[in-house]
Amino acid sequence: MEQPRLFKDWFLDDNRVLPEEAIAMARNADKEKWIAPGKVALVVGSDEAVASTVQNVLPSWEVVRVDKNGSALEMLRDKPYDLVLTGDETSSKEDVELLRQIRITRPHTRMIILTKQSTPADVIAAMRERAFSYFSEPYSMADFTQMLKLATSGPVWDEGIEVVAATQEWIRLLARCDMRTANRLLQFIHEIADLPEQERTAVGTAFREVLMNAIEHGAHFDSSQHVEIAYLRTKYAVACRVKDPGQGFSLDELRHAAIANPPDAPLLHLEERNKQGLRPGGFGILLAKHIVDELIYGESGNDVILIKYLDGRVRSPAPEDPKAKEPAPGEAQNPEGPSD
Repeated sequence: MEQPRLFKDWFLDDNRVLPEEAIAMARNADKEKWIAPGKVALVVGSDEAVASTVQNVLPSWEVVRVDKNGSALEMLRDKPYDLVLTGDETSSKEDVELLRQIRITRPHTRMIILTKQSTPADVIAAMRERAFSYFSEPYSMADFTQMLKLATSGPVWDEGIEVVAATQEWIRLLARCDMRTANRLLQFIHEIADLPEQERTAVGTAFREVLMNAIEHGAHFDSSQHVEIAYLRTKYAVACRVKDPGQGFSLDELRHAAIANPPDAPLLHLEERNKQGLRPGGFGILLAKHIVDELIYGESGNDVILIKYLDGRVRSPAPEDPKAKEPAPGEAQNPEGPSD
């Protein structure tokens, strides 16, 4: 059964004001066909649905089929292919090892890993080896189709995401501030988040909102800039940190964002956005705040941590200081004051 889409395409669904390159990409992404003559995709495995999707999305490409990873490696040593897709008959560990071997002779080969067997450690390994993307079953065919289009366009794709340090519990990344990289990063985080479905959706949606704000407002879609990402998985909670390269802001000054609206005027910020000539929207921070349990901004405003507690746990209130209730020496015990 196909997984519902968790991360919608930004430039199609959010009506954002984007640079010319992103606008052109959005228009192309909206087309049913993706034209790139003279290109060849190598599809590993016997999954007819994957091969058929590749051919439909990339009608001008030649699609070559091969049954096993070993045979695919021999073919890649003999000649280059523009895109490689692994099959679900192999484990993600085997697919990552194939990618390592490919890198020796074809260092810039674009690979999308498709697998039935996956762990967060496997996803991290794929990111370290610069896989273009990663899907474990069940996954959204719409997301897979969009990733196919991203994989067949855009320069310097393999420098967009850098694993700074990673364990299964704590991952630190640097991500380039452009839309292609952001969409790839969202898919990787979705695969890493080994969570119950409800929490997985909540964390993914909130992370998407803060990441969008960081790239749009903090970096202004400047692809020479990077956002810092951290993902922390504990026994009882998940935390994500996003730090953008911008100057930051104060939440008290965000009159153009829904987070600043009074309870009796939930759309007041739209008037301010109209005055400033901004696109409709401004609900990202408010949405993220309501989805997760805690949304904490640093002093400068360009550093944010979101926390989602698991298994229905919520943050307990800070314990009261018992000493605060003790009367000072000589103070009357009666709270109403000394008696007559």
